[in-house]
Amino acid sequence: MAVKQTAGRDALGEFAPKFAALNDDVLFGEVWSREDELSLRGRSLVTVVALMAQGLVDSSFQYHLTTARQNGITRQEIAEILTHAAFYAGWPKAWAAFRMAKEVWADAPDGDDKARHQQEMVFPIGTPNDGFAQYFVGQSYLQPLSTSQVGVYNVTFEPGCRNNWHIHQAAKGGGQILVCVAGRGWYQEWGQEARALQPGDVVNIPAGVKHWHGAATGSWFSHLALEVPGEDCSTTWLEPVSDDAYGKLP
Repeated sequence: MAVKQTAGRDALGEFAPKFAALNDDVLFGEVWSREDELSLRGRSLVTVVALMAQGLVDSSFQYHLTTARQNGITRQEIAEILTHAAFYAGWPKAWAAFRMAKEVWADAPDGDDKARHQQEMVFPIGTPNDGFAQYFVGQSYLQPLSTSQVGVYNVTFEPGCRNNWHIHQAAKGGGQILVCVAGRGWYQEWGQEARALQPGDVVNIPAGVKHWHGAATGSWFSHLALEVPGEDCSTTWLEPVSDDAYGKLP
């Protein structure tokens, strides 16, 4: 997914058009968009540490901290990242970085929320879903339950996390079934109203239907994802669910 940025043109388009173009089109449009080489989450981690090491805790640092959170770095992870970097970049720089990070992650869930969510279901939350992180807004987790006969996976979303719009493709059969097991979430098909989800709900998703699903604001959410057998099955990942559209959900 290409990263879209207009900050350069917005701030310097008339004064320094070449610099603005390099910032928006090369730095973000090309370097940040090379997700096959390094995920957005990984690029956020590198950028935050690099800026902290220089002692840069201005608006650009706040922007990259906010982006790091959007790219799936949790409150616990940013605390450990800055603590580790402090021994190499300097203690005063870490203090300054922590003050800003504390603001960015002020409303983020803590470890107790994750533990309580785990207690609500029998399936393990699993590990960070890094392999698909580029297709999610926020942090998700994945636990394979069955990889033979029918693929069954427990997918967990932190509050506010959702996957991009996507389509399950198949020449014949295919599609996906979601079985909600804990927390509160959303499912939406293109052109339809979003559907609120809770434990016990089942969603049948035929092949060829554009849709997204994820957690509700303020709630963890887990569902089992069952792969419906078919021929020439694949998934086409599309644009993210915008913050504006997601923020309008009840």
